[in-house]
Amino acid sequence: MCDLHDQHDHEVTDGLVAGQGDPALSRRRIVQLLGAAGLTSAMTVAETDPAMAAAGDAPREAAAGAYEPPKGLAEDSPAKRAALAWVDGNSARITKLNSTIWEHAELSLREWRSSLAQADFLEAAGFEVKFGTAGFPTAFTATFREGEGGPVLGFSGEYDALPGLSQKSGVGQHDPREYVHDPFAPGYGPGHGCGHSALGTAAAAAAAAVARAARQHRKPVTVKFFGSTAEETLIGKTYAVSKGVYDGLDAFLDWHPSTANATGWGSSTAMTAVTFTFLGVAGHGGTPLGNKSALDAAVMMATMSEFLREENLAPSGRLHWVINNGGDIPNVTPEIAEISYYVREGSPARVKVLLDKVIAVSEAAATASQTKVSHRITSACWNQLPARAFAELLHENMRQIGPPDFTDEAQQLAKELQDSLGLPQKGMHTEIGELTPPNPVFMGGGSTDVADISWNVPTVSMGAALAPIGTKMHTWSTAACAASAPGRAAVLAAAKYLAATAMDLVTQPERLKALKTEFAERTKDVDWKTALPDDYEPPMYEPPAWFLRRTGQKWPPDNITWPPKRVISREKLSSLGPELSPQK
Repeated sequence: MCDLHDQHDHEVTDGLVAGQGDPALSRRRIVQLLGAAGLTSAMTVAETDPAMAAAGDAPREAAAGAYEPPKGLAEDSPAKRAALAWVDGNSARITKLNSTIWEHAELSLREWRSSLAQADFLEAAGFEVKFGTAGFPTAFTATFREGEGGPVLGFSGEYDALPGLSQKSGVGQHDPREYVHDPFAPGYGPGHGCGHSALGTAAAAAAAAVARAARQHRKPVTVKFFGSTAEETLIGKTYAVSKGVYDGLDAFLDWHPSTANATGWGSSTAMTAVTFTFLGVAGHGGTPLGNKSALDAAVMMATMSEFLREENLAPSGRLHWVINNGGDIPNVTPEIAEISYYVREGSPARVKVLLDKVIAVSEAAATASQTKVSHRITSACWNQLPARAFAELLHENMRQIGPPDFTDEAQQLAKELQDSLGLPQKGMHTEIGELTPPNPVFMGGGSTDVADISWNVPTVSMGAALAPIGTKMHTWSTAACAASAPGRAAVLAAAKYLAATAMDLVTQPERLKALKTEFAERTKDVDWKTALPDDYEPPMYEPPAWFLRRTGQKWPPDNITWPPKRVISREKLSSLGPELSPQK
């Protein structure tokens, strides 16, 4: 989510999904928050930034404490009962799929076995599967049709793990399942520290449940499941949206593992991911004169960008970086170095302003280090467009179904993890969070590539508790939970929340109409256009031959240049000026 995941941020979970505003905010406090966010007034936002205005809500209800969630939206029906019964009857298959993907723990753009496992599950449920969505080898679209007409409903599937977050399942102390025994650079293997094994599994189970119930009760519907690659790098969906992959949907349902069970209609941050490459000249570290260190440039850039925070980074913004290539050994001056940034703000327009400042910093670092710099945008997404009517429907279904059924084993693991992390031992979250309006002023958070979908079709997101109270996504502790007792309960609950809400859209046309009406109103002044550059080529890895055969694909796809252009330094040694004459 996630990169909403930052309670994180999806990464949307506790910020976007929970959408917990303060109903007691006074008018004076709202004005103070507007100033803290770097805005002069709500009117200024609407006039200058249509994307933020469309994603916001009038603050009057929150300020007056007047909001009450509507009742009677989620209706019992034989078709909905059939969908929920399918989840119960197939719980062992569902949790096994989660465990299988968790075991694979494959990184973004390389989810060879994970994508196949999810696709096989849906094929067995009667879906037609086609791999290679938008040119991505591990992306697929699974489609089920029942009857003529009816709504076209989309479900969001993900299955990528994160580097360095390996952890044994169900173990309450940090104990990596895969340890890298490198004497100079020990580390950990990948792990599902954002719970995407559960995310994709629950969504697939919900899609299958809706398909089975629709066929059983002869309810016209088209169900489309989008197996999406590289959510952790926010690449898969943003690019696919720009290629029209999600066109024709009537509604899109999304969820993300969280520490709470909640939904809402808050927004997320827009984001651009950018990698800067510095090129210098290598040389022996013991005779450094004349060498040009690309690592020096990356370090200077990192240092200078930190000085943006006080005067150039509003509370709605986020700026984080990692040096992902800084050299190999101290006695060789690094000739190439790369530093990657995630630049986040409340809208694409605000991201652009901050990004330009970061680019200027890179140029200053290159000048100071006498190196050459270039940059490439690896991904970019919008802020999420909320859907209040959708959240209200989903929330009522969550309340009717109830929280995940956490066992004593799940609660014990949660408390062990909390103790290990120095947190109060409160266990797992066992309630459905209240539905409240979002804060009247957006104060930043995580990002998600689901956001670009939300500007093209009514979209809802929610969180289900997979990790203990107080912990965070993108951690080994989440990986410990994802396929063990807490994850098993969260997967089944999330599948039911999604399936029940989808069945209401199938059986109650007026609910779908309400979503579309709100969507049209919110988007009337906004012309969505992808934030990706016009000449963007998505990064990819060449698949193994067995995967191409199994999925019926050819390499390379038409939308990329292969092999990619090589990055080679041809810089010259630095001049020290004329040689000094010997002293006489």
